[in-house]
Amino acid sequence: MKKALILLPLLFLGGGCSAIASANDTKPAVMHSSYFKSETKQKPIVYWPVTLKDSWNEMDHNITMNDFGFILTPELDEDSLRQLASELASQIDKAMVNPKLKENGEVIAGQPRVILAEEELIETLRNLEVGTSELELPIYVTEPLSAEEIRGIDQKIVASYKSYFNPSVAGRSQNVFLSSEAITGVVIGPGDSFSFNHTVGQRTRERGYQEAKEIVDKEFVMGIGGGICQTSSTLFNAVDQAGLEMIERYTHSREVGYVPAGRDATVSWGGPDFRFRNPFSYPVLIRSSVDKQRGEIQVTVHKH
Repeated sequence: MKKALILLPLLFLGGGCSAIASANDTKPAVMHSSYFKSETKQKPIVYWPVTLKDSWNEMDHNITMNDFGFILTPELDEDSLRQLASELASQIDKAMVNPKLKENGEVIAGQPRVILAEEELIETLRNLEVGTSELELPIYVTEPLSAEEIRGIDQKIVASYKSYFNPSVAGRSQNVFLSSEAITGVVIGPGDSFSFNHTVGQRTRERGYQEAKEIVDKEFVMGIGGGICQTSSTLFNAVDQAGLEMIERYTHSREVGYVPAGRDATVSWGGPDFRFRNPFSYPVLIRSSVDKQRGEIQVTVHKH
């Protein structure tokens, strides 16, 4: 079993000094099999170790509690609880990777969504009985759709949108093509969401993206991946037509020519994203295709 030690700074109130333990220490600063007390003017404080068990990742997280809660001072410290929950969530949480359906019918399996329920953990730690040695972390897992659930989903088109670009601009054409390839075949289950940035990934030269014009602060500038906003904008118009629920969408700082005014969806790595959710009781499939000779990109939405 993998183990990771997480110990926040612990203030020894009786002696007036502090000790910090990290994952690199050979021995935790405070880790006893029995309780020990630090005398204060108000009342003795009981400290004890607690193992937070992450069964999903098969990893333990060791912390030190006291009878005031997980705190650094004699007063109840809500910030310390929230910091702990946030740090654990950053290690545990994983966004769902939607499954994909290839043109030949092959299903590429997705990956589950894994979420640590931070508020639930905070409340449990706040009311933890003194001496409790182990606590199962409240981790919730949502599995993606299976191959059987996806079968036949490409049979019916419920929405379609096409936009055009100049095929003689090689860099832009290539960027539209690569981003289109990244989103095609994605299946979004009932209640699941889609993130353009998460699905397409970072636009880099190493991944084949090229320099092309993009809009930054109302100006046209050259940038790696310029043109992919045409893919995200075409996708937006198709999924909007299909009735999917918009979560996050931003328009450019100036009009673009490939979709009507206000009907675009600008994206950038580490910046604006385009996200939507499937509100229906059935899964939907996204198909995207590019014709480099004609300068066309078409996005269709399918269901069973």
